[in-house]
Amino acid sequence: MGDSARLDKWLWASRIYKTRSIAIDACKNGRVTMNGGRLKASHPVKAGDVIEVRKPPVTYSFRVLQPIEKRVGAKLVPEIMENVTPPEQYELLEMSRISGFVGRAKGTGRPTKKDRRALEDFTAPVYLPDFDAQDDDFDFDIDDL
Repeated sequence: MGDSARLDKWLWASRIYKTRSIAIDACKNGRVTMNGGRLKASHPVKAGDVIEVRKPPVTYSFRVLQPIEKRVGAKLVPEIMENVTPPEQYELLEMSRISGFVGRAKGTGRPTKKDRRALEDFTAPVYLPDFDAQDDDFDFDIDDL
């Protein structure tokens, strides 16, 4: 372990982003900052740096404890970084979570599994007996008329 690491590798290794490409895209789009300035993916991070990651509606803040470039298990993440996100940001998250479900009426949106099954039962083809089959009980000729 060195005294610094590439920002994109650290974001991936500390499990903030699922892949390095997503971390690189976040840097390119200005969602990763330090002291208000945008950071490039290649920016070196050192122990003690506080990195802000914007994942709308919240801006998370993480203090680098160890600059690593190899991904670690979730249990080891507290040794790699410290979450120093202010409580107001979590209040924003809770507010958006609450407001997100207010306007949606029951029955709107995507059908449920129960709806899909009911629809399949309704549209399933009904098999009727074959009309062309010979029936012994109903036997006549045109000449009989």
